[in-house]
Amino acid sequence: MTAPTTTAHDSWSELQTTALLGTDRRPLPAPAGPPALAAAAGAVDRADPATALLDLAALATVRRRAGALPLPAPALPAPAEDDPRPEVPEAAARRLGFLLGGRGPDTSLANLTELLPQWLAAARAHGYRPPPVHLPALLDTARARSELRPDVVALAGPLGRWLAERNPDWRFVGRTAGAALPVDPAEVTAEHTSEHAGGGPAAGEQIWQEGLFAERVTHLTRLRRRDPAAGLDLLRSTWATERAEDRLLFLDALQDGLSGADEEFLEAALGDRSKNVRATAAELLSTLPGSALAARMAERARACVRPLDGVLAVDPPTECDTAMQRDGIPPKSPTGRGQRSWWLGEIVAAAPLSLWTDATGLTPGQLLALPAREGGEADGTDWSAELREAWARAAVRQRDESWARALLGPAPRTGGADRSAGAPAKLLAVLPAAERAAWTAAFVRTHGLGDAFQLLGACATPWTPPLSTAVVAALERAAGSGAYPWSHSGVLGMTERALAPAAAPAVEALAADAAPETAWSDTFTRLAETLRLRAAMLAELVP
Repeated sequence: MTAPTTTAHDSWSELQTTALLGTDRRPLPAPAGPPALAAAAGAVDRADPATALLDLAALATVRRRAGALPLPAPALPAPAEDDPRPEVPEAAARRLGFLLGGRGPDTSLANLTELLPQWLAAARAHGYRPPPVHLPALLDTARARSELRPDVVALAGPLGRWLAERNPDWRFVGRTAGAALPVDPAEVTAEHTSEHAGGGPAAGEQIWQEGLFAERVTHLTRLRRRDPAAGLDLLRSTWATERAEDRLLFLDALQDGLSGADEEFLEAALGDRSKNVRATAAELLSTLPGSALAARMAERARACVRPLDGVLAVDPPTECDTAMQRDGIPPKSPTGRGQRSWWLGEIVAAAPLSLWTDATGLTPGQLLALPAREGGEADGTDWSAELREAWARAAVRQRDESWARALLGPAPRTGGADRSAGAPAKLLAVLPAAERAAWTAAFVRTHGLGDAFQLLGACATPWTPPLSTAVVAALERAAGSGAYPWSHSGVLGMTERALAPAAAPAVEALAADAAPETAWSDTFTRLAETLRLRAAMLAELVP
């Protein structure tokens, strides 16, 4: 709206001046303007100048508003792009409304917070789009819960991006890495690339040159997933001008699509001014068994460890020379370990694992069974633990299943020893999903849930029936031992989102057997109800 054209007789400016100076220093303006307005102003009681000034201002305001002219209507924005995906079934749409509202008509104890991520993942996997009416609530929820953003942004699709352009609270939509990618990378098409987020290659270049740091990382990550070579070229184009802390995170983005084509760039990064950048470049190179760095580390490893008459003769380095430091080995241990132990571990962890099997003709299991003594002497220092830990790190970096399997050892059994080295959960993540679940189920059956949290977290969800059965049995043993539920709170939280829904009857039986109105009774009842809801929720999303 625009104010009416003022005239010389308009008293608005005079009223403002009087208000600023005060009615004791400037008299009230005389009635002016159109006859009706002048008559109304003349009728104002001027006994109290201050009150009269307010009355006159009210009259002038009415006049200004009554005479305001409407502005031309702004042009409507272009509509959002078409979304060819089908909308979720009606029952699933109602369920989404309940989950976003935090309550539903058929639940009182179920953990709805744990159900929403699964609804989003399942709807995305089926190729659905959410009802438009729920998009604002979905985006608000993702704003508060960053772990939901990739699925929410992917589900929201073109309409979600259109809405985000008009609400600064949802700016994260354009910065969520990988959100525009489909679940199956083989389905990547032009509709699922960064053009959606930026409008095309020119817009992508503008983001890289002018965007916020988070936007630039997102753009680089998406580009690397779609075209690794183009992503490397983009990073190379501005590498020399980037800040050290930015270079570090940009290097992390190269993990997507990492290959021998990146070796030259990473070798150059070994000479970077930042030690953190150098260390990250060295770690990335060590995951490429054919790289020059891997060859240098292999040469050092051969000098440190060699087979000798059924023993691994170990001679750790006595110094960390300049070449070692350039290849990412810090001269001082950040963990307080002995220096020689630290240098040995860094070398072996970065050397190709094929070095050991090719040189000896032994399997990983046979190598692990050999004693490791300094100098190969029977009374020499035992370096077995250091070698196992370094080989475990190498197995995780190089995603070597045979070494991970040997380091973990066979699935634990009652009375058996745990032979795993390093972090078992990281080694488990290298193995196929079915093997991870079977190993963890055996561990839970033998050792219970006390040390199983990270192992369970490494297993694909929903858990397999054998793993689910083992976890339910372990919960039953924990309840019968007199332990309190909160001593297993981490695992219980995980069971709500990972336990197979088919385990609901077994959990309900535990709730029935537990003493009424006890902590375990409430815990099992809540878990059973959550499992029932998960089953119904997933069934509603089946096409």
